[in-house]
Amino acid sequence: MAKKESTFINMVATLFIVTLVASTALAYVYELTKEPIEAAKLAKKLQAIDAVVPEYDNQPVAEMFKVAAGEGLDSLEFYPAKKGGEVIGTAVRSYTNTGYNGLVVLMVGVLPDGTIKDIQVVEHKETPGLGTKMESPKFKDQFKDIDPSQVVLKVKKDGGDIDAITAATISSRAFSEATQLAVDTYKKGGDK
Repeated sequence: MAKKESTFINMVATLFIVTLVASTALAYVYELTKEPIEAAKLAKKLQAIDAVVPEYDNQPVAEMFKVAAGEGLDSLEFYPAKKGGEVIGTAVRSYTNTGYNGLVVLMVGVLPDGTIKDIQVVEHKETPGLGTKMESPKFKDQFKDIDPSQVVLKVKKDGGDIDAITAATISSRAFSEATQLAVDTYKKGGDK
């Protein structure tokens, strides 16, 4: 059997075939997993909304609206929770990029009087064992059932009222900053 000579055209053809097969397989896997991934994201969002607002009888995700957060910032998503047609709370999806490892996303529940009902961490990349403690009740319960007009939403090291997580001040600041952004944006138009 004769050995085929390696030519530039043979190498390009082989590379093309390998690339075509790989991209086809990737597209197939993407289409196969797209719906389950979207369903999981929606379930996580609904779980966060349920955790931060009183019991409701509407579809907050279907009634979602956005409010401009400020110059250079993305708009925040607002999910109104209603009971009998009355708004009983609003879940605000807030964020900051100032976490120790960047993005921190929170769902902040705000009652019609401006009180923070509760907060859920939706997404972060903080250091395991340190920054991840922002999800613990010991830290996040400092924000629960508080009137933000009576509390300075900054860590004590920065002149605020919040006890920072030991060895995770940057994560604590990020959590506080995202919460303050939610409250400020709510005051600008999230109480629809």
